[in-house]
Amino acid sequence: MASRLLNYGYLSVMNLQSELNKSSLFQNLELLANQVVEGFISGIHKSPFHGFSAEFAEHKIYNNGESTKHIDWKLFAKTDKLYTKRYEEETNLRCHMILDSSASMYYPEVKNLSVNDLNKIGFGVLSIAALMNILKRQRDAVGLSVFSDQYNFYSPEKGSERHHQMLLAKLSEISLDKTPAKETETYAYLHLIAEKIKRRSLIFLFTDMFQTATDDERLFDALRHLKYNKHEVVLFHLIDKSTEQEFDFENTPKRYIDVETGAHIDLYAENVKEAYEKSVATYFDALKLKCAQYKMKYVGVDVRGDFSKVLNTYMVERQKFL
Repeated sequence: MASRLLNYGYLSVMNLQSELNKSSLFQNLELLANQVVEGFISGIHKSPFHGFSAEFAEHKIYNNGESTKHIDWKLFAKTDKLYTKRYEEETNLRCHMILDSSASMYYPEVKNLSVNDLNKIGFGVLSIAALMNILKRQRDAVGLSVFSDQYNFYSPEKGSERHHQMLLAKLSEISLDKTPAKETETYAYLHLIAEKIKRRSLIFLFTDMFQTATDDERLFDALRHLKYNKHEVVLFHLIDKSTEQEFDFENTPKRYIDVETGAHIDLYAENVKEAYEKSVATYFDALKLKCAQYKMKYVGVDVRGDFSKVLNTYMVERQKFL
């Protein structure tokens, strides 16, 4: 029973059905993303990333052993910290965002998407928008792929303002979609995406790793394909921890619906909670193990939390990538 619930990948209590409000803050995604980034910047001075500021596109932290040729001594006099000047040709990072937009990503149901009330798709959309905000400041190129039951959208890495606005518009559209795709074949479309990204890039994949076609080996093979051409890959595994991992529901009879197949199960949560948690833990552990085997970074993200884990991961991976 627990394994069946896990394979569904979408736990929907019937009385939670509601439509997304068209007046959602996600219609002004750029402003919201900027607020997330500015909040991150204001708090980051207490973290190890001391070189990050609103003007970080022109400087990077000096690391021991590097040439002292490009140290900014004027900035050193002001801050008592060593930074090197980063020239435009040094900021040509290419970053490709991949977003799973299948029906399971629209869990949990929310009345109005806001920064304090997000489902998985909303968290993924806002995370990508925030990362795009940072990449724009650094004059880096960003691309986007979206998949569900088909390869819905692809745009190669570019750094223009027009391109940036086009991606924001697409992300806003996705966040407000009321009829998401009913099926997912993650492995099929990850292969197609991998074939399109030709030049070495930093790849961020936002997904809940649930799919209609449950074939773990083919899924893991597709993840490995993303690593070709020396790409650096980060898997942001989006979950609603309290319900999808811990199965924290009231112990009253409820109907749980798989929106990707239409199947349903009627049960008391306590009757399957222990077995369900074990099945989920086994699957998540296998996923982490495969990511480590393929040298991909696995980052589990609770969509009820904040964005610091996503943005901190970006900062670490950028330092390693350049």
